[in-house]
Formats: sequence, C-alpha cells, structure tokens
Amino acid sequence: MAPVFPIMVLLTLLVLVLQTRSLSAMTMVFLTAPLGLVGAVPILLVLHQPFGFNAILGLIGLSGILMRNTLILIGQIHTNEAQGLDPYDAVVEATVQRARPVLLTALAAVLAFIPLTTSVFWGSMACTLIGGTAAGTVLTLLFLPALYAIWFRVRTPIVHALAAESLAPAH
Repeated sequence: MAPVFPIMVLLTLLVLVLQTRSLSAMTMVFLTAPLGLVGAVPILLVLHQPFGFNAILGLIGLSGILMRNTLILIGQIHTNEAQGLDPYDAVVEATVQRARPVLLTALAAVLAFIPLTTSVFWGSMACTLIGGTAAGTVLTLLFLPALYAIWFRVRTPIVHALAAESLAPAH
C-alpha cells in the first residue's frame, strides 16, 4: 500500500478541490479526516483488536466517511449563505439542519458493522469503523463549525455590528 498511498492522497485532494472549488475549503475538509482516530484507537484497545492491515483499511474508509460529513456541512453553509443568511447564521443553521441526517447515517453505519465485530478477519476493521464513525461524527459536528468560523473569520452579528459602530466617525 505504501507506493500507492501518495497517489491515493493526491487523488483524494483533487476530488475535494473539485467538489469544494476552493483550496482553503479542501484543506479544511482534509483536516477532519483524522478525527476518527479519537474513537478508533480506544475501541481497538478496549476490545483487544490488533492494529493491523484491516484496521488500517478501516481508517481509510473512516476518513472518507468523515470527509463526506464535512462536505455535507460545508455545502449546507454555502447554500444558506446563497439564500441570504449572514455567515454566522449560515454556519449555525447548517449545523442544526444537517446534524440529524449526519448522525442517523453514522448510526446506521455503526449498527451495520456490529455483526462483523465477531469475525476473526474483519473484526479489527469493524471496530475501527464503529469507534471512529461514532466519535468522529460527533467531533465533526462540533469541530467543523468552529473551524469554519475561525478559518473564514465569521463573527456573530452583534460583534460585527459593535466593531462597525466603534470604527464609525462620531457626529
């Protein structure tokens, strides 16, 4: 896998930049890929599963799941902004609007992998996907709006109005 891994990463980045139409947003999406490690590593340790080839395959699939969730949220933010919401409200509304579908999709994936946990061969991959999808999805829903707001300097409407008011000349 080592020789093709850089090619795989480059192709992933290419697809992301085509999807987001922005190098900045592509970077943001790519940064959410490792969030699944927060859940994958502890579940492998707790269930005494090996961190072998199948677990690594699970991490690759997991990164795709988490990046897809991020793309969904960013797409909703852009849709909300196109509908006239200010950037702050667009971020908040996108998170609220997409939280349930993203969580339910993640729950369906977690439940679907449960039967594989008893498999000697696929058990470590299933555990990686279960723990990583569960933790990574929650972290994405918390991490992405904050990262997006920091990255694109989104401010609350009140802070923005106060800043504009303090810069305005006095009469």
